[in-house]
Amino acid sequence: MEELKEASEIVNRIRKELDEIVVGKGDLKEALLIALIAGGHVLIEGMTGTGKTLLARSFAKVIGGEFKRIQFTADMLPSDITGFYMYRPDGSSKFVRGPIFANIVLADELNRSTPRTQAALLESMQEGRVSIEGVTYDLPRPFMVVASQLPYGYEGTYPLTEVQIDRFMFRVWSDYPERDEEAEILRKIDYIDEFKVETVSNPEEILKLQDLSRHIYVSEEIVDYILEIISRLRTNPDVLHGPSPRASISIYKGARSLALLEGRDFVIPDDVKRIAPLALVHRIKLRAEAELEGIKIDYLLDEVLKETPVPKVERRVS
Repeated sequence: MEELKEASEIVNRIRKELDEIVVGKGDLKEALLIALIAGGHVLIEGMTGTGKTLLARSFAKVIGGEFKRIQFTADMLPSDITGFYMYRPDGSSKFVRGPIFANIVLADELNRSTPRTQAALLESMQEGRVSIEGVTYDLPRPFMVVASQLPYGYEGTYPLTEVQIDRFMFRVWSDYPERDEEAEILRKIDYIDEFKVETVSNPEEILKLQDLSRHIYVSEEIVDYILEIISRLRTNPDVLHGPSPRASISIYKGARSLALLEGRDFVIPDDVKRIAPLALVHRIKLRAEAELEGIKIDYLLDEVLKETPVPKVERRVS
């Protein structure tokens, strides 16, 4: 299939260039790429200084998109994100666009701001637009929010609301680099600081990838497999709040994107298994009793994925 070959070439260019500037973090790079193609957003949790800003900035540069970074603080207002009208003495006004008007928006340390300010992202993340004083403005396409948050309980943070968290397709962890990776960072630090990132794609190519992903075949057996995983989590006695329908959608779209990255025009069960933890870990709340017993969400997910019968899916015949 010629379109799949072209898609693979685009993806390989992006991956190769990202690897030049961002050391390690292979899983994180893949999650960003899958979410971008699926039209979703990514929440990165981890300590400061682990390369989250560099990765998001490099990602935007590589795909030829506009990048904006928003440093969230406790005194930030919603208008600092979306923009505002500047009124002149003669009665006229001018709309000043906020940093949300970009292809890749890094919402850095999102949980340092109040829930009211966090909510300013909701409309943009869900609908790709913002409304200011009754006027709606479309955001650039493709559009993706890459938000970082400090670990729960960190000084000066506000917990993200469940509604806000549910808007993120994936949640990933940004850890400290391995020893050999950190050694490579030190050897390349001057090159990294110069930020010599090449633009190897463009928004038009990304939109083509997004459109192509929507044509990846998903069998009824795969759909049932996704729904069975979700159902088992919702009815698990250790779970207080199970994953929402957005979780099913995130797995479905993410699996299609992963199949595209793998050069296939159809989804297999392994795609679902790889995507499920990314899409589910932030959408599950355990009962207090389960937490006291030391049960972890990661362990619970792993057990459910092991116990859920895996369907046999034949390759689609075009």
